[in-house]
Amino acid sequence: MYQREQYLNEIISKKDNGRIKIITGLRRSGKSVLLFQLYRDWLIREGIHEDHIIALALDVLENAKYRNPIELDKYVRGRMVADGEKYYIFIDEIQFVAEIQNPYVDNPDARISFIDVVLGFMQMKNADVYVTGSNSRMLSSDILTQFRDRGDEIRVYPLSFAEFYREYKASLSSIRAMIPDLELSERF
Repeated sequence: MYQREQYLNEIISKKDNGRIKIITGLRRSGKSVLLFQLYRDWLIREGIHEDHIIALALDVLENAKYRNPIELDKYVRGRMVADGEKYYIFIDEIQFVAEIQNPYVDNPDARISFIDVVLGFMQMKNADVYVTGSNSRMLSSDILTQFRDRGDEIRVYPLSFAEFYREYKASLSSIRAMIPDLELSERF
C-alpha cells in the first residue's frame, strides 16, 4: 500500500480543529485507504484507543440500514460513551445517505439528510468528524456550501507520475534483490 504522505500530513494537520474533514476525489483515488487505514493507524500509534474510532463504510450492503440519516445518527451516538474522551467518526461514501422526510414535523417538505447528521456530530465537543465522498456522486463545492463553511476539504488525486515512478523503482529494486539474475528493464 502506498503511503500518500502528503495527504496523511494534511489530514493530521486538521485533527481536532472543530471542523468537518471532507475527503473528496475521483473514484479509486485512495480516499478510503487514506482514512480507514493510514490515518486510523496513525491515530492508534498516537495512543487513540480503537474503540474511540467509529468507522462506517456506507457502500457496503451490511451497512445499508445506516443510509437512513436517523439510523446513522443513532448508531454513531450509541457507540459513544460519556467517558470524556474524544471520538473519531469516519463515514465513508457519505453521499449514500438518503434524504428523508422529517418524521417529527407535519410539513411534507421538511427533510433530513446527511448534512443534518454530520452537523449534529460536529456540535459534540467529544467528536472529530471525517467523511469521504466520490466526486462522481457528490460535488465537493456543493457539500462545502451545505456545511456552511464548517468543513475543511482534502482533495485526493490519483497517484502522480512521481509517486507512481517512486513505487515502480522500489518494486524493481525489491525484485532485483530477490532474484539477482533476472533481467528487468527500467523502461516502460
